Amino acid sequence: MSRLILFSAIFVLFSHAQDVEKKDEKVVRGHVFAWPFSDIEKMQPRGGTSRGQDVVLDEKPSDQWERLQKKVGSKIEKDRRAILALAGSYRVSFDFIETMGFTKGYKPPKPYFSWGTEHVQVLASEDHFISLQHTLVMYFKDEDGKEMGPMVMKHWRQDWSYEDTNLQTFRGNSTWADVKVKPRKVKGKWTQAVFQVDDSPRYEVVGEWDHTGGISIWRSDSCWRPLPRREFSVRSDYQVLQGVHELTITTNGWVHTQQNQKLSLGKGGQVSIVGQELGINRYERISDPSLMAAETTWEKTGEYWKEVREAWVEVYQKHPAFSLKSEVDGKKLYQLHFGYAMKLEGSDEAYDAQAGKAHAKQTIAKFVQPVDAGKVGKY
Repeated sequence: MSRLILFSAIFVLFSHAQDVEKKDEKVVRGHVFAWPFSDIEKMQPRGGTSRGQDVVLDEKPSDQWERLQKKVGSKIEKDRRAILALAGSYRVSFDFIETMGFTKGYKPPKPYFSWGTEHVQVLASEDHFISLQHTLVMYFKDEDGKEMGPMVMKHWRQDWSYEDTNLQTFRGNSTWADVKVKPRKVKGKWTQAVFQVDDSPRYEVVGEWDHTGGISIWRSDSCWRPLPRREFSVRSDYQVLQGVHELTITTNGWVHTQQNQKLSLGKGGQVSIVGQELGINRYERISDPSLMAAETTWEKTGEYWKEVREAWVEVYQKHPAFSLKSEVDGKKLYQLHFGYAMKLEGSDEAYDAQAGKAHAKQTIAKFVQPVDAGKVGKY
């Protein structure tokens, strides 16, 4: 159990749930974009401060990039190559700054910055469907500079579906509901469905790939999302993140840019905008250290997580709308799944598929609360 507690603590840190600041070190980064007349010292970024191992960037064009530049016979195949180019081992940086506010006496909050090393692997690659699993693989340095690790931790997942007409959408108040989209609205387009670390839903949104000028960019429609972990522990003035985002493939990785509005949900369905932010997440391909421990761990735990994904499909089929409890018996959903997966990782016995399936379904069922679809807000 002590290992699970440590694991949970590290998860909180590297999933942006903490707002940690250095107290004994004064760091001044320089000009603050979007707030040039603010006190530079008061606008130092908040975020995790753990020291990670130095990385070696792979600066040569990746095989995925080279493959993406070749001519193909169809637009959908070009799209598929762009999505598959998201896979790899990366140094990932998360950079956010609130650019404007709409409340009385508004003062800009500190920007946010954090980084980690992350492996993205392909779980499924079909003609009209691709699934990518993100895994944090972290090497730490102690006070004496000694390296520790790797610490492997399942992160988020993204599923891509071509011309998908059935979306799982976030409606606020920890509630999700499916939406049927007319085929003409998604013709030639892909949905990106994003899932939390425990494979519970986060959001799904329609977008389209554009390959003009040899650069592949996927642009999303606007959609609602739950508060990110970098915010929900430090902000209580808004409940929904509404935004559009783009994924751009580069020669040695990809860049995820976001334009977000922070929405406060009032009584009677009233919605007000609290603030607006920009985000840039950079995925830079690395050659060292190796992050293949992610796939080694997945070999021992992947079958269980497959059961978890299938259990969620049953929830979607059974409940057109549902909400999720934040805790059950003092435990969060991810803690129960992670605890089971850690036992599998540390065991030499063969995976018991029946037991894994039962645990996945029973665990999720404890958190799911059916909701009347007619009473959820509009999407």
